[in-house]
Amino acid sequence: MADRTIQGGDGDGEVDGIRTFPFPVELSVCGVGMQVGPMGTDRTWHADAPLERVHRIDFHVVMLFDEGPVHHMIDFAEYEATAGDLLWIRPGQVHRFSRTSGYRGTVLTMQPGFLPRATVEATGLYRYDLPPLLHPDEPQLAGLRSALAQLQREYEDSSTLPLSLHTSVLRHSLTAFLLRLAHLAASSAEAARRQSDTTFTLFRDAVEKGFATNHSVSAYADALGYSRRTLVRAVRAATGETPKGFIDKRVILEAKRLLAHTDMPIGRVGAAVGFPDAANFSKFFHQHTDLTPAGFRAELR
Repeated sequence: MADRTIQGGDGDGEVDGIRTFPFPVELSVCGVGMQVGPMGTDRTWHADAPLERVHRIDFHVVMLFDEGPVHHMIDFAEYEATAGDLLWIRPGQVHRFSRTSGYRGTVLTMQPGFLPRATVEATGLYRYDLPPLLHPDEPQLAGLRSALAQLQREYEDSSTLPLSLHTSVLRHSLTAFLLRLAHLAASSAEAARRQSDTTFTLFRDAVEKGFATNHSVSAYADALGYSRRTLVRAVRAATGETPKGFIDKRVILEAKRLLAHTDMPIGRVGAAVGFPDAANFSKFFHQHTDLTPAGFRAELR
């Protein structure tokens, strides 16, 4: 899948009413498209971004923790990381830092477009189906720490090489770390099975691009050149659910994001996820959550 940026990424803005913060190029050594260094409670992505409030970022973040437990919310799921764990947050995900936990360790941030397409595909940068929280074993953790330390040394050494070579070395060092990280993320049997299933991968990517306007399984099957039966088998094997269930789950997630984290009228929320008729949206939402959109929003406020 090609690298991509969230709309509004050229400056802090909003995506469907949720504040989105851009990659802070001005804070990078030599203005390169990545940063790596120690993390702490005073770290921020942007001068106006209070970390304890929900927001989106238009870049990748990987945090390797030296202490724990640390609690971090990503898309309505609360993750608890401890020493030796990694948390991978991808562009567009709604997340929030904990007010009480102390973030200690190393954090890597990377701007979309910094790595070439082949590396993006090889490292699964946009595998949103993989879990954000990773638990490496001792040999895996040692390899990740070594690769990250080497990347940090190269990042901080801005005087040895001309900028063009410095940037090239950073890309290679970053690729080495991300390949280790990608292997960890795909090491479980379930993740490996999903990754190898081309039919499901293409369907998943198509849904991610089109869920706000296209809820039809047949339309996705036609666009991808598969029969409906083939698509049903592939999605069920990869996820245990039907293609329609997969589409509906993605629509519900986006609706929950907007209801919980914006003040958009419910009719506009429905329209943003493909329901021009507010009554139809309310019925759909209730079928999948046992709550009305208004009720869901009220429970969180």
